Amino acid sequence: MTTITRNLPWFVRDLGTSIIGTECYTSLVENLDIQDVECFKYSLSKALGIGIVVGGSIMKLPQLLLILRGRSARGLSLSAYVLETLAYGINLAYSFRNMFPFSTYGENLFLTIQNILITLLIIFYTPSLRLARRKRNAQLSYAFLGLLLGVFILCYSPMSILAFLQLSTLPLSLTSKVPQIRQNYRSQSTGQLSAFAVGSQVVGCLARLFTTATEVGDWLVSAGFALALVLNGVLAIQLWLYWGKDVDDRDSYGLDDRVTASHAPAWQTQSFYRTGTPPPAGVGNLRRGIRKSAADLV
Repeated sequence: MTTITRNLPWFVRDLGTSIIGTECYTSLVENLDIQDVECFKYSLSKALGIGIVVGGSIMKLPQLLLILRGRSARGLSLSAYVLETLAYGINLAYSFRNMFPFSTYGENLFLTIQNILITLLIIFYTPSLRLARRKRNAQLSYAFLGLLLGVFILCYSPMSILAFLQLSTLPLSLTSKVPQIRQNYRSQSTGQLSAFAVGSQVVGCLARLFTTATEVGDWLVSAGFALALVLNGVLAIQLWLYWGKDVDDRDSYGLDDRVTASHAPAWQTQSFYRTGTPPPAGVGNLRRGIRKSAADLV
């Protein structure tokens, strides 16, 4: 068998050595020495890392398609996505500028891009902004300006500041998931939250803990993935608990009748039903007339 593995085509050998190095390629592939624990762990880490990078490039696509297909971002927390995008961007810049292997952080590039698109769609489809186009356009403009400012800071700030920002991803990870978790709990529904995206993040965090410990050994990065694993696990439990449940757009965005009270007559708001205040004269007759007309049609 080793006669075959030692005479593989040059492009296979070059690809293998570029991924796992000459020493581990010789040991595992050419000599078939699966008892080489160090090379086996390193190769497994590389394989997992490449798989995560490939998976990260499509992880949030189902979430994007859900929003576009339903023309709604119901159940998605804007603040959660803003903070999560910021955490992804900081981790991407920190890993790139420290020249870590791309297989240990590459998915953050794709996740950052996808999260930016989802954040813009949440702003675009927020119910309270549909009737205020000027306000919505202003929010989108602020989002673009914030994006450009963030890219500039992450690319040109000193490494000491970038290390501090990487440390800040720990509370960022916490605060980015808590609004979504709280919103799911309040509405007893996960709305347009993608089960594929959440499940992929749980699996990805588990794999990233292994690859970071094997190839990088940076406790800042490992701590971030550990906390993200816990919070994504909570979201996964909520998806299981609230599966099949649904709410209307007002509830999913944390709105209540007070938001719409200024746009409706006082007797149509919830306060009428709480206080028992009688509706204005003529309203009762109007309702009876509508019911009678509907009965005649039947």
